[in-house]
This record gives sequence, C-alpha cells and structure tokens, in this order.
Amino acid sequence: QPVTRPSPDRKKLPVGKIPLKFLSRLLKRYSAPTLTRSVVIGPSIGIDCAVLDCGGKKFLLAKTDPITFVVEDMGFYAIHINATDIAVMGGTPRWFLSTVLLPEGRAAQRDAERIFAGISRACLQLGVSFCGGHTEVARGVERPVIVGQMLGTVPRKRLVSSAGGRRNDDIILTKGIALEAASIIAREKAGALKGVFSEGFMKKCRGFVRNPGISVVKDARIALNKGRVHAMHDPTEGGLSAGLYELAIASNVGMLIEGDNIPLVPESVELLWYFGLDPMGAIASGALLLTVDPRDTGRIIAGLKESGIKSARIGSVTDKRKGVRIIEAGKEKRLKFYERDEITRLF
Repeated sequence: QPVTRPSPDRKKLPVGKIPLKFLSRLLKRYSAPTLTRSVVIGPSIGIDCAVLDCGGKKFLLAKTDPITFVVEDMGFYAIHINATDIAVMGGTPRWFLSTVLLPEGRAAQRDAERIFAGISRACLQLGVSFCGGHTEVARGVERPVIVGQMLGTVPRKRLVSSAGGRRNDDIILTKGIALEAASIIAREKAGALKGVFSEGFMKKCRGFVRNPGISVVKDARIALNKGRVHAMHDPTEGGLSAGLYELAIASNVGMLIEGDNIPLVPESVELLWYFGLDPMGAIASGALLLTVDPRDTGRIIAGLKESGIKSARIGSVTDKRKGVRIIEAGKEKRLKFYERDEITRLF
C-alpha cells in the first residue's frame, strides 16, 4: 500500500509559532476584509505590532503576546515581552491589560498575587499603567498562562517598522543570542541539571532575564537617537534565525549574515549544547535586530556601548532574490530556518 501524505487541512500543527506560510495564508484570507483606513499597519509576517490612526500627532500602537514557557516571574515576562514590541516600532509603552488563566485544582491565592505583584513591579519600572484585563481559574489549563496586551504611542514622524529595511543597510544585533532560552531552561530544568553545572553558572543563566535583560526598550531608544534606523525587529520564538527571516520577509529583502560576528553568550551556548539544541533557533528575547544606514553603524554601536549594551554588526541587507544566507567557516550557505523553537523539544 503506498503511503499518502495528509492533506494540508488535516496536517497537525506543531508546538510553537504557526508555520509562516500557513499563517500568511490565514492573515491574507481573514484579516484583509476587516481592515479600515484607521489601520496604518495591520497583521503581517514579521510585523511586531499594529499601528492605528486615532487622529492627533501620534499613532496608537497595539500588541498582544502570551507567556507560556515559564511560570516563575510570569508578570515580569508579560510586561517586558509586550513592551519590547512597542519599542521596536519607535514607540513608548504606556498601558497594559492582561488575561490571567490559572489551572483548576492547582492554583492558590498566593499564585495569583505573585503574578499581579510581578506585573505591578515591571509596570513601575517602565512607567506603564496596569489598567485592566481578566483573571479566572480555567478548566483545561495545565499551568498558569498570561496573555498580555500592551498599548503605546509613537509620534508620526518617528514610526519605525520591520518593513523598512533597505538594500545595503548594515544589520546590527544587540546583547547576544538565546538569552531567554538559557534562562527558561535553567529555571524549568533545574532538577535535571543539578550537579551538571555549578550553582553560580545556573544562577547566572536564570538571571539573564534581568541581566543583560529581555527588554530592548532601552536598546531601541538609544539606536534611534544615535543614527538612521530603517527597521527593527524582536527575535523571539525560533531564535535569531527566525527573526532574520521574519525581518527579511517584512522588508521584502535578502540578507547576508557573517556568522563569526554574531554575539554569543558562552553560558547560553554551553547550556543549549548540553541538550543538543542550536542557539540560533532558540527563543532570543533580549536581542534587538536593526537595519541601519551604514554611515551610522559605528555611532549606534558606540552609543549602545556607552550605556553598557553590547552589540555588533552581523551582516548586510541584500537583494530579495539572494534570500537569507550566512557565511560560516568561509563558506556561504542558506541560513537554516527553524519552524519550531529549539526549546520546545524539551517541554
């Protein structure tokens, strides 16, 4: 009997982001008929948040993102992950709403209070108002889930998006790759890693969410003040690899990445390699991708350094026909794309 492949309609979806081609089809088919003139930038691959024209001198920015990988510090994660996507559009995060779902039969009042306290502390850090949402104990939920929504504003002339990359732009990456992945693994797999790595090593990995941090609000602000930034993007699930592809798709360009220039965090690399995971395909919140005018590259990198933020030029924007490629060990090849984030193999 010949083996037949399942039809696209019956194909099982993997854990993580929906495959880009399928998501693109969904957005084109179902969002386009609903858009109005007030939607300046709507849903599309690689676009970090919606841009809405409500009149006045500023655009309203709207973003929603869930926190599903971690339980510890969920409130902190929810604020900073959503605020980052406002910042990469050139905006300022201002208002936050959340839907908090707690697992039936497992959640206690202290769990809810811990989440709310984390949200409150992070809002105070960024000057964001926690202004509403919904909380419930829900059936079918195995662990706490937060779905956050961040609203922000941006002056019309300062709007930036991941669709603005231009041919011959330099590509800059801040901090390093797989910071969030390492922190998640160190938190969620602490028992399995006991005795494998030192407590100092594990503590440092857990702390990556705060040092150097998963927020790029500061990174984006400095870059915008130091030079001509054409596009910014926050690489999250699927790691730096997915972030580069999303940025290329949004800007309708190709990219040539210089592998030796990619900033690596030794602890992240060592921890992921222990589990056989590729840091290039692991959730990368905390890193900021930018395409900038080459004449401003040095000034932007220097400005980031002055504020204690490491960064490096990792490549350049090319013609779309060349695709997204990488030079490793002197050889040029197509950059591997990860449909599923590498850490989903552990959970």
